[in-house]
Amino acid sequence: MDAPTPRSDGFTMPAEFDVHQATWMSWPTNRSLWDGHLDAARDEWAATARAVAAFEPVVMVCNDGEAGDVRGRCGEGVEPLEQPIDDSWLRDNGPIFVRNEAGELALVHFGFNSWGEKYLPYDRDARLPELLAAHFGIRRYRAPFVLEGGSFFVDGEGTLLTTEQCLLDPNRNPSLTREEIEDGLRSFLGVDTVIWLPHGLVEDRDTDGHIDGLAQLVRPGVVMLAIAADDDDPNAPRFAEDRATLTSARDATGRSFEVLDGPVNSWATIDGVGPVVIPYMNHYLANGAVIVPVGGGSEDEPALELLGKAYPDREIVGVPGAMISHGGGGPHCITQQVPAGTFVS
Repeated sequence: MDAPTPRSDGFTMPAEFDVHQATWMSWPTNRSLWDGHLDAARDEWAATARAVAAFEPVVMVCNDGEAGDVRGRCGEGVEPLEQPIDDSWLRDNGPIFVRNEAGELALVHFGFNSWGEKYLPYDRDARLPELLAAHFGIRRYRAPFVLEGGSFFVDGEGTLLTTEQCLLDPNRNPSLTREEIEDGLRSFLGVDTVIWLPHGLVEDRDTDGHIDGLAQLVRPGVVMLAIAADDDDPNAPRFAEDRATLTSARDATGRSFEVLDGPVNSWATIDGVGPVVIPYMNHYLANGAVIVPVGGGSEDEPALELLGKAYPDREIVGVPGAMISHGGGGPHCITQQVPAGTFVS
């Protein structure tokens, strides 16, 4: 008899734009990854945490002995939780939450191999969903394949968006076919339709083409997609292929997508590091808010205005994003939504 899966037990993953009970994050901890900028990284993590905490509770996972630093930098509304971790990208190595019709929440523990064995060690990060499930008393489903949270979006109505560049990279699941990966997504996230965009960002050096930073599901049937600065932008042909794929696709309900133009990415300079991209599309949808990375340049204001038009019912909140980008992402990469509901054991 096959082991139960979230789908067989009546669970599906809610959309990010659905109501949350909390946001979970992880505290920067690995000094060797930050080129002497660990304190600056922690300041930016804290700024994101404080911004989210204005709209919903935040739990910050941190290593033993670091709860005081979390409280000092993040303030009220951010609760430290000491658990062993290697790094600070909980979107990718942390749990993914699924919910049933009774409003009960369970979590899915996908495999994590540090984006294709790029950063070592990662054994504590790979085990984190198990530890959090035990700590909070949550039912845990163990998925038999690698999947990072930043590599996909769901609309809560049966549709999942991802990229071929990431999920089909042989450094993730070399023994699985595209069809087998789709079957796994259906079984463990409860989706019906998987839409594969060809590419992620050229600048995405670490995650092999994650979809966050490229796109965001604004609401069912509506996707915001990044646009290139001009024809010389190396992303231009990639974005064109992604847009063509999306505009010809149909979601799980059979409807076509409305595709909104996202902001053009800007750049900021970090002393001792050099230029880093500011990925406005790597924004996080908290309750009633959009948490957006900014770099302090003239491009920030028009980007925030454009996002405000796409999310008229949400407050647009800019947070410093240069150091998070240097680490490899944006506010979306360092957050994970906990949907409204009741944990079930």
